[in-house]
Order: sequence, then structure tokens, then C-alpha cells
Amino acid sequence: MFENIQRIILSLALKTTTQSIITGKLSAYARKNKTKRALWEYDNIIKSLYFLDYIDSQPLRRNVQRALNRGESYHKLCRAVSYANFGKLRFKTEQHQQIWGECSRLIANCIIYYNASILSNMLDYRQKHSQDSDALKRISPVAWQHINLYGRYEFNHDPEPVDMEAIIHELVQLEVIPEQVTHV
Repeated sequence: MFENIQRIILSLALKTTTQSIITGKLSAYARKNKTKRALWEYDNIIKSLYFLDYIDSQPLRRNVQRALNRGESYHKLCRAVSYANFGKLRFKTEQHQQIWGECSRLIANCIIYYNASILSNMLDYRQKHSQDSDALKRISPVAWQHINLYGRYEFNHDPEPVDMEAIIHELVQLEVIPEQVTHV
């Protein structure tokens, strides 16, 4: 049994086989196969160690919660972007539905990129002017309150580039980003 586990690990390390092939072969074995049961128990040990770390470590719990919040914020943004026709989506085919979903994700990622660009430029501005930037580092780029998701858009053949310096200057004048952020 131990030799089988060593062989599996070596195959994965040397990339002579893939995880899917190993999973397929293990799934084909009988339920009481010793190698399969040993791998399940090893997995249970790893999970148990993680749960014990999670219980004992306040920073780990805080980081896990932040990661969950980030994921939920991203999904909320995607739902806000994909909300059209007052929530009534009409698709003729599954392919159209998939295209709609991919377009929603693309737009959501564009919004995140735009926000990250603003935050990055604001961070540079604050560091150049010797201002505190710790609060700025904790702001998430997943926000859309400042973006009009509903309306009519016209795209020019000659688009005007975004003047990031003007945006940063306006944010500095309005003091939109506070010195202290209490939560993320």
C-alpha cells in the first residue's frame, strides 16, 4: 500500500501521469481497496490539521473570511452587470446564454481593472506626496457604485483616452478616499 502511494506521488512529481488519470483509476477500484482507503485517511488527516489551525488561529479565520467576502463581492458585481431587461433574460439557445455570461464576466473584470488602475495611481500619488497609504491598500477594487450600469452607451470610432491624472486630481480634491478605512 505504501509503495503504491509512493508510486502515485512520484508519477505526479515527474509528470508522467495526470491527476485525472490517477483519480479515474482509483475510482475504478473496489471501495475497500487499501490504497484508496489510505489516501482517504491521509486526506482526512490534512483536513483535520487545517480545521485545528483554523480554530486556533484568529489571523487565519480573518483571512478566510476576507477571501470569502472578496468572492461574494465579485459575484455581486457579476450579478449587477448581468441584470438586464429587469432580470428577465431571454435566450434562444444555450450558446447565447453562455455568451451572455462570458460578456458579463468580461465587463466585471474591466470594472475591476479600471478600479485597480485608479487605486494604483492614487497609491503612487500618495507615496510621492509622503501621505499615508495604508488605508488605501485595504480598499477592494470590486466596486461599482460609481459606474452607470444602466443606460445608453455610444462608442465612438475615435475614443478619448482616460485621463487618469485628472481622475486622481479630482479624487484628491474631493477627499473621496479617507485616511482611515475601518473595514474592507
